[in-house]
Amino acid sequence: MTDRQAIIDALKTVYDPEIPVNIWDLGLVYDISIKDDGVVITMTFTSPTCPMMEELLEMVRNAVQAVAGDVPVRVDLVWDPPWNLSRMSETARLELDLTEQGW
Repeated sequence: MTDRQAIIDALKTVYDPEIPVNIWDLGLVYDISIKDDGVVITMTFTSPTCPMMEELLEMVRNAVQAVAGDVPVRVDLVWDPPWNLSRMSETARLELDLTEQGW
């Protein structure tokens, strides 16, 4: 079975080209489901008009597939609940200079 931390570490290698923070710390990943027959990543984007959406979805799938081995990986894109700044990690907020006073 695939290790959850290995998947998280893989997700931390995927960056939105417009934001210098990885998708995990941005809070774009809502769920990681690991089963014997595959891995499902449920995620969103900061905006439904993201011009790099398809490329980023493929980057996520490839990064997770690299640690998942022979089991299939699926990435499900959702818009509910909508993403907001509160989903970001403290690391991401500091990186983007978004302290609580600033957001």
